[in-house]
Amino acid sequence: MNNVKSNFSIKDLENLSGIKAHTIRIWEKRYNLFQPNRTDTNIRCYNIENLQKLLNVTFLYNNGYKISKISELGEELIPNVVRDLISEQSYNGHVLNSLKMSMMNFDQALFFKTYNKLLKEKSFRNIFYEDFIPFLHELGLLWQTDTITPSHEHFICALIKQKILVNTEKLQFNTPTKTSKTFVLYLPDNEIHELGLMFLNYEILSKGYQTIFLGQSIPIFSLKDLKPLFNNIVFVSYFTVQPDKDNIMAYLRDFHDLLLTDNTSELWILGKMLQKINQRDLPKAIVPFSQIDELVQKL
Repeated sequence: MNNVKSNFSIKDLENLSGIKAHTIRIWEKRYNLFQPNRTDTNIRCYNIENLQKLLNVTFLYNNGYKISKISELGEELIPNVVRDLISEQSYNGHVLNSLKMSMMNFDQALFFKTYNKLLKEKSFRNIFYEDFIPFLHELGLLWQTDTITPSHEHFICALIKQKILVNTEKLQFNTPTKTSKTFVLYLPDNEIHELGLMFLNYEILSKGYQTIFLGQSIPIFSLKDLKPLFNNIVFVSYFTVQPDKDNIMAYLRDFHDLLLTDNTSELWILGKMLQKINQRDLPKAIVPFSQIDELVQKL
C-alpha cells in the first residue's frame, strides 16, 4: 500500500480529473489523445505523462475548448496553450490540477510556484479556504478510492503544514489582545491528522487570543495539567478517525467528567467522526462545529 504509484487505471484518471472513464475512452479512441499501455489481461494502464496531459486537456475543455480542437494542438502545444490561458485569467481555475501534479510527481518546486503565484492575488487565509480546503477535500476522496498512496498524502500535507507554520509564527510574535479565554488545541489518542487543527490555531491567534497547541495523540488525563494554570479554557479538537464510532460518546463523557464540571471550560470539536453521534445529546459545555469557518465565526 505504501508503494508510490507510477501507473494508473482509467478509474484513477477519472478520480483525478473529474472526467468520466467512458469519456476518456472516447477521447482516446476518436482523437488519439492518450496512448495507454496494456496489462497481460489487456487492461488499460496509464503513466504519469498521460495523467499530466489529461489534466491539461481537462483544463482547456472546461474553459470552452472543443475536444476536436484540443486534439489538433499536438503534444507540445497543449501545455503552451494552458500556460497562455492561465496568464490571461485568474490562476485559480488551474490550481487544483497544479497541486495534484505536484503531489503525484513529488514536485516541491511546482507546489511553491503555485503557492507563490496565488500569494500575489490573495491572502494566506483566502488561499487556505479557497484553494487548500477544496484540494484537501479531493485528497480525501482520492485516498478513499485508493488512487493515491500514503507517500503522496504525506508529501503534499507536509508542504501545506509548512505554510501554516510560517504564517502562524508571524502571529505568535504578537501579544494577545483578548484575555477572556485561553484556547488549548489537541488531538485525542491515536489521532494524527493535525492539519485542520494547525489552521485553527492560526485563525484563533489572528483573532488576538492566546493559544496552546499540543498537537497529536494527547490523553485526556494529560490535559488536567492546564486547569490550575489558566482560567476559562476552551479545548479545541478534531476527530477525523479517533475516537471511533463505538467509543466517541464514552470519550466525550469522560472528557466532560474530568475537565468540564466546574463550568469554566468548554470543548469545541470538529471532524467527520461527529457524524456518528446524535449531537443533541451532548452536554452544553461540548460544542460541535461542522466546519472551520463556523468555529471561527464564534470567536
